[in-house]
Amino acid sequence: MHKTFGDRKVLDGVDLVVNSGETLVILGGSGSGKSTLLRTLVGLEEPDEGTVSVCGIDLYSASRKELAELRRRIGVAFQGGALFGSMTVAENVELPWLELTEVPPTIRRIIARIKLGMVGLEDAMDLLPSQLSGGMTKRAALARAMSLDPEVLFFDEPSAGLDPVTSASLDRLILRLKKTFEVTLVVVTHEMESAFAIADRLALLHEGRFLVIGSPDEVRENANPIVQQFLRRQPPESNDGGESFRRFLDEMN
Repeated sequence: MHKTFGDRKVLDGVDLVVNSGETLVILGGSGSGKSTLLRTLVGLEEPDEGTVSVCGIDLYSASRKELAELRRRIGVAFQGGALFGSMTVAENVELPWLELTEVPPTIRRIIARIKLGMVGLEDAMDLLPSQLSGGMTKRAALARAMSLDPEVLFFDEPSAGLDPVTSASLDRLILRLKKTFEVTLVVVTHEMESAFAIADRLALLHEGRFLVIGSPDEVRENANPIVQQFLRRQPPESNDGGESFRRFLDEMN
């Protein structure tokens, strides 16, 4: 698959298969193309070349009926939650049922209570998103993504902006929900600790291409220097021995 914006090639021939029931984590630094890749996988960004098939449906050649069916089979938890601020937490979770089904309001309310109970937010049903903490917002977004009991869940930076304790709690919640509902997870993140905690396989994206796809151990043992640099969180080596940085400090002083 290829995707270009202007003169910049963001995805440069990526090829990926996600196995049913696994947690695949897509790693990459800022500007690596991972957010664009996620948007293509959920039908928000049509690729210039290549195809995207989810649950056997080709996203960009499917009919409206097929896409409507697919939207009931997938869930998406966006970075930052993307909750509607004028709606209560419960109304946000009810929204997929309101938009895609004929289920009456009383049943939607019961479903919202169940889903929010699963993520520990039953007491927050009638709060507005502005009244939630960062961790609560992430859990509410997860409850909405799980609202229709999807086969595939997509996460965009689930741990971004969270403190280490809250991030670890969210990781455990994701793993528990996956085990309970046997759902397939596709997670885009740059958070190393979270990625290795939840992944069955990892795919490292760099400049629009995958450098390695494999189990956590296979990724750790990969000899590619860029992979090792990313895993060790090492900055790129400077050709001037740090002289540019020293000049910058001198100018600041």
